[in-house]
Amino acid sequence: MVSRRFSRRLIVVATVVALIFLYNIGFLSSHNRQWRPHFTPTPEITPALDENGEPTTYCPPLPGVEDVLVVMKTGVTESREKVPIHFRTTLRCIPHFVIYSDFAEEIEGVQIHDVLGNMDSAAKKNPDFDFYHRIVKYGRKGLEQHDFSDEANSAIGKPNNPGWKLDKWKFLPMAQEALRYKPDAKWFIFVEADTYISWPTVLTWLARFDHTKPHYLGTETQIADVIFAHGGSGFMLSNPALQRASDEYTAREVELNEYTDQHWAGDCVLGKVLSDAGVNLHFTWPILQNSNLGELDEFTTDFYRRPWCFIAATLHHLSPTEIESLWKFEQKRWRDKNKRILLHSDLFREYIAPQIEAQPARTNWNNMADEEQPFAHTPDDCRLICETQTTCVQFAFREDKCFTSLNPRLGHAVPGGVATSGWNTSRIRDMTAKKGVCRKPDFGD
Repeated sequence: MVSRRFSRRLIVVATVVALIFLYNIGFLSSHNRQWRPHFTPTPEITPALDENGEPTTYCPPLPGVEDVLVVMKTGVTESREKVPIHFRTTLRCIPHFVIYSDFAEEIEGVQIHDVLGNMDSAAKKNPDFDFYHRIVKYGRKGLEQHDFSDEANSAIGKPNNPGWKLDKWKFLPMAQEALRYKPDAKWFIFVEADTYISWPTVLTWLARFDHTKPHYLGTETQIADVIFAHGGSGFMLSNPALQRASDEYTAREVELNEYTDQHWAGDCVLGKVLSDAGVNLHFTWPILQNSNLGELDEFTTDFYRRPWCFIAATLHHLSPTEIESLWKFEQKRWRDKNKRILLHSDLFREYIAPQIEAQPARTNWNNMADEEQPFAHTPDDCRLICETQTTCVQFAFREDKCFTSLNPRLGHAVPGGVATSGWNTSRIRDMTAKKGVCRKPDFGD
């Protein structure tokens, strides 16, 4: 028999060993959480709180994300302002991404690559590269005040902005560099620094396509006889499609650089190269949006598709604050309701409409109502006109003119401007109820 004293010693030893084992598990677990790659999916539906009492970032399961390379295009005049928010939001759960610019630097520990560095030196003698040579030589100290000046987008872009003129040269080198960066990627997703992307939505959508075939997905845009994907809306290329574009540029580099010089839109140049290589654009509107949140018209019937039940994968022209707000909105949907695919109807019901309801009358705000109404001399006159028209859901009084609209849009602030906007929230609720709940997502097949 085992003595009672020995039994007690055995129990003590076993307890100590168990505690050490549990401590080591806890330490390793804590250590793994601390050093966990930023893209690891969070298994818990309800994550812990951070030091500010906010829920920690939740990365939902993203099937297919390991096979994707996200390619963000930016420029030295905007990168420090627009890129960092993505490290905490849209790139937070993405294992493979690369950021291309016209200037190599580090931002918050992330390498930003100069996508123009390997271009043919003869092409870089073009006057468009004067700005580039200056910043390569002097770094950020070489930037001048007028480099940051903006201008309204015209029919030919922003020809007086040196960074904008240089931007068109990035697209073809970017295609080649992205393929070199991750040659085994099944999909290459191209976005800009003011693009928001809903990852569960995009990956669910891409899974419907055969990545072994050449696919070019984007919001259809046309210049002259070239139909191409609008760059700021985001566009997707399967590996075979990008390979064709890269091969085409390699074989015709001098010719295509001359073509780029004569053009003004780099996304159009890339579309032309893909078309020449036998890869035609798959039209995606309204899935990939060139509109920002304020411009979205989710009730429109003016186009070949009605957005309401379509998936909403990207938005463009968003500020860092708006990107963060949308990210938190999706985080809450994932966390609280396990909702992953985002529809345009969801965007309106859950994001836009609550903002309208919270403040249905605003000064220094333009909600983009566009049907001009005569005989209104004040904002109150304009509001009354909208109320008397049974189909009017919003009005805007700006520049001493009254405008109304049959469809609700959020619009945007007009800092220091004289603009008053209002919405008829009960009518908007009725419109929303009439549209109903979508039975299934529309992927535009």
